[in-house]
Amino acid sequence: MNSELDALKSLRQLTPSRVRLGSNQGIANTQQVLDLQMAHAQAKDAILLPLQSELLKRNLVEREIVEVRSKAFDRSEYLRRPDLGRCLDLQTFPNQLEGPFDVVFVIGDGLSATAVERHAAPVLSAVIQQLDGWSVAPIFIATQARVALADDIGERLNALFTVMMIGERPGLTVSDSMGLYLTIAPRKGTPDSSRNCISNIHGNGGLSHQAAADKLVWLMQQAKHLGCTGIALKDDMPSTLLDQNVELLPRKDFE
Repeated sequence: MNSELDALKSLRQLTPSRVRLGSNQGIANTQQVLDLQMAHAQAKDAILLPLQSELLKRNLVEREIVEVRSKAFDRSEYLRRPDLGRCLDLQTFPNQLEGPFDVVFVIGDGLSATAVERHAAPVLSAVIQQLDGWSVAPIFIATQARVALADDIGERLNALFTVMMIGERPGLTVSDSMGLYLTIAPRKGTPDSSRNCISNIHGNGGLSHQAAADKLVWLMQQAKHLGCTGIALKDDMPSTLLDQNVELLPRKDFE
């Protein structure tokens, strides 16, 4: 019995997930129920709370910002109609802005506005510092956004790449995880197989801001050299490069 408990204890050190919670005759104890209810509430908040654009803009003070939205009218429609979240509301797009650009960064609320509020600015800053010689478009902040919304923006600006920085679907362990989606030659209707994704950027044992930035820059450089992204671009960044910056964000308990 002690060996089984020791094994479970070791497993719990490796993951923030709930691993065989203790129970009394099959009934979870009060603290476990309260923790689960808190995690569920945080996941719902992550999905439903609106993006605080002003907070993002304060953290991106040195960059030109453009705010756009999808054709989803509100959060309810966004959740019911993923197709509308992929379509740009043209009334919000600045027609006077013209390309071409090497890369357009789009920060989208996705399914966790909290995630991009916490992680988009530091990752973006770490990425741009490494893009000497690249022409970078103004930063787009997009609300009611799905990943493919960046395709329309990139096409209109004749961009070589788009990078969508978006809140990922929250779970009962992590509610503030952000993902990055890299697409070459973005066009409306681009399939997901043409994108590269870096996920699990968060503060509960996830990928650090610097490690995420380094991996994205490496993928962008490889994509520019090979002329492709998605399944044609293998994510085989040398482990020696990743290991130098793989320090995870500190795990934290839910507040």
